[in-house]
Amino acid sequence: MAADAVHELRQQCLSRGAAGIKGLGRTFRIMDDDGSKSLDFQEFQKGLENYGVSVGKEKAQQIFAMMDKDRSGSLNFEEFLEKLRVRRTNTVSPAAEMCLLQADCDVSVLQPPMSSGRTQAIAQAFQKLDKTGDGVVTVEDLQGVYNSRHHPKHQSGEWTEQQVFRSFLDSFDSPYEKDGKVTLEEFVNYYSGVSASVDSDEYFISMMKSAWKL
Repeated sequence: MAADAVHELRQQCLSRGAAGIKGLGRTFRIMDDDGSKSLDFQEFQKGLENYGVSVGKEKAQQIFAMMDKDRSGSLNFEEFLEKLRVRRTNTVSPAAEMCLLQADCDVSVLQPPMSSGRTQAIAQAFQKLDKTGDGVVTVEDLQGVYNSRHHPKHQSGEWTEQQVFRSFLDSFDSPYEKDGKVTLEEFVNYYSGVSASVDSDEYFISMMKSAWKL
């Protein structure tokens, strides 16, 4: 089924780490020569192969058909990546099974968004980093919040404190435009990838509280 194919693709991306889905997005964006943010099936399949994830042609076709809701022969890869980030439930309802057979299937019925507890923990972590409260985390915000002295490259003298801060921000920043600034959307996108690989809400929230001392 298409939902299983999507789940398989997600797991392959997440096996590359929390930014695995962002990496697939980077591959698609490089292929998007005209800036339309859309790919046909051949481009979609080639993008998967170039990134090194393989679900086979049949499953790739199932995923593509599922996402190409208007049957235009193309899909918006930004919307596809957003669906790919969303955590799948353990069971699929009969209504969802029927949805898969329809051209205008709303994939969100198969993959509900993160729980309110998870999104709240992510928002709290972002608020702690965003000392100025302007909705953007910068190097200046990290001073006094993130300790650079334990970073191995800072200890070796290879990097300055500013370089450590910038590297830290880059891990959350958009892979397409690393400007040293991290918005709430980019922060949430990063943790959406982490969330997709954690089944338990309790564990995810505990992990966030421990990591950010919430």
